[in-house]
Amino acid sequence: MGTTNNHRGVDTSARAAAMIAPFSSRLRALVHRTLCSHPAGLTVDEVCAVTSYPRYSLQPRFTELRHMAMIRDTGIRRENVSGARAIVWRATVLDRRDSASGVLITASRNGGAE
Repeated sequence: MGTTNNHRGVDTSARAAAMIAPFSSRLRALVHRTLCSHPAGLTVDEVCAVTSYPRYSLQPRFTELRHMAMIRDTGIRRENVSGARAIVWRATVLDRRDSASGVLITASRNGGAE
């Protein structure tokens, strides 16, 4: 999945998508690898902190990975750097692995993993 169609039809967004296109697959792989190494999941800001990449480089990769069914919303929310509640994302390959071994990560009422 490329980034050239991931803009809102705005000229500046289209230019930005075209500029990042050569790097987007590498950044998607970086996000996916990072999520795979954190089975309980991470927010976008947490992935940015782990990888030392800026949010503007990685945030669109989460949308791309979600559309590719490679990551999912865990239902868990954690506070991000702005104080807002943020989605905790998990690599779906971990779900398949855990399903085979009988482990399941789900959202609990208090926002933690069960």
